[in-house]
Amino acid sequence: MQKKLIALAVASLASGAAFAQTNVTVYGIADAGYVYSTGSRGYDDFTDGAKLKGNNTFSGVQSGLLSGSRIGFRGTEALGNGLSAVFTLEYSLDIDNNTGIGNNGTGKLNARQQFVGLQSDKLGTVALGRQYAPGYQATVNNDAFAGALFSPQSFLTAQAGNSITPNSPARWDNAVTYTSPNWSGFTAKANYGFGEAGTDESTSADGKFGIGGNYANGGLNIDLVYQTRQKYYGTYATVPVFVPEVFSGQGKDINEGYIGASYDFKVVKIMGSYQQQNDKNPWTIDPLTADEHAGNLDNTVWSVGAVVPVMAASNIHFSYANLSWDMGKTSDGDRLLNNSSQSAALGWTTNMSKRTTLYAGYVWTANDNYSSANGPVSKVGAVNEDNNTFLAGVRHTF
Repeated sequence: MQKKLIALAVASLASGAAFAQTNVTVYGIADAGYVYSTGSRGYDDFTDGAKLKGNNTFSGVQSGLLSGSRIGFRGTEALGNGLSAVFTLEYSLDIDNNTGIGNNGTGKLNARQQFVGLQSDKLGTVALGRQYAPGYQATVNNDAFAGALFSPQSFLTAQAGNSITPNSPARWDNAVTYTSPNWSGFTAKANYGFGEAGTDESTSADGKFGIGGNYANGGLNIDLVYQTRQKYYGTYATVPVFVPEVFSGQGKDINEGYIGASYDFKVVKIMGSYQQQNDKNPWTIDPLTADEHAGNLDNTVWSVGAVVPVMAASNIHFSYANLSWDMGKTSDGDRLLNNSSQSAALGWTTNMSKRTTLYAGYVWTANDNYSSANGPVSKVGAVNEDNNTFLAGVRHTF
C-alpha cells in the first residue's frame, strides 16, 4: 500500500511538472541565402582623385537575410485576477558560419531579447531585461520588407548608427519597459535603459529613453517614436561617410524622432517613413583638413515602399530609402559636406506553406559627396560609387 502511495505521489509530481511546461513555447527562425554583391573600389586619395582598379566583391551564404535566424523560449504563468508572469529568452543564430547564442566576442551572449515581467489584462505589461526600444517595431511595421537585412531603410539606419532601426541598436540592455493594453487600436510603449557606465556623476550617463505610440485599425497603421541616448560617451560605430578615425561621444545627447504609416488596399499595401537624428556630440577632426571643428552626425532618413500580392501566396516588394547627412560647420563657420546615400530594393517572396518562404531580391545602392554606404553586405560600398546586390534564400519558422 505504501509503495502505491509513493508511486501515485511521484506520478502527481511528474504530471504537475508537465502541466507547468505547457505554458512554455519554443519558437524560432532558420533563414539563409546566397548573396552576390559588387561595386567599384572608388578612389585611393580624395586630393588627386586616383581611381582604384577593380571592384569590391562578396559572394557567399548569409544567415538571416529575410528574418534574423533565432531560437527563443517564451512563457506565461497565470497568477490570478488577470495578472500573469511572463518571460522571453531569444537568441541570435548565424546558421551559415556556426555562431550564435554563445559569446559574441565581447563577453556577452548573442541575445536578441531577455526579459521577465508582469502582465495585466487591464493595466498593461512591465518588464525588465534586454528589450526592444519602441523604434524597432515601428520600423518593421512600415517597411515593405518588414525590416529585412537587405531592406534599404534597415541597413541605411543601421550603418548610420541610428537607434530607430529594426537592427541591434534597437535592443537595449538594462531596460525597464511599459507596454499599454490595446485601447481601441492604440497602444503605447515606454522604455528606459540604464547606462550603468560610471563615467559621469549623473546616473543618466549613457542611458537611453524611448517612447512610442501605434495606431492600427483595419488597413491603417501609424507609428510615432521619440528616442534619446543621454550623455553619450560610447564609441561610434562605422558610419557610411568618410571619417578619418574612430571617435567617441563627448557626453552630449543624441535625439531621434520617427513617423511612419502604411495602408493596406488589399490589391497593394503602401508605406512610408521619415526620421531624423540630432547628434549634439562634436567631432574633433575635420574629415577633409584634419582641423578641429564642431560638426556632428546629424542625419535624415526617409523611405517609401509597396507590397503587391500576386497569385495565391506570393508578393512583390519594392522599397526606396534616402540617407542624408548634415555634419554641421567647421570651427571657422564653413559648412561641411552634406553627404547622402540612396538605395532601392526589389524583392519576391513565395509562401510554400504556413512556415516556409522562398525569397529573392536585388538591391541598388548609390553614394555621393563622400558617402559610402555598403548596401546589405559590409566592405562593398565605396565613396561616391554605386554597388549592386543579388540574393536568394529560404526562411523556415517554427
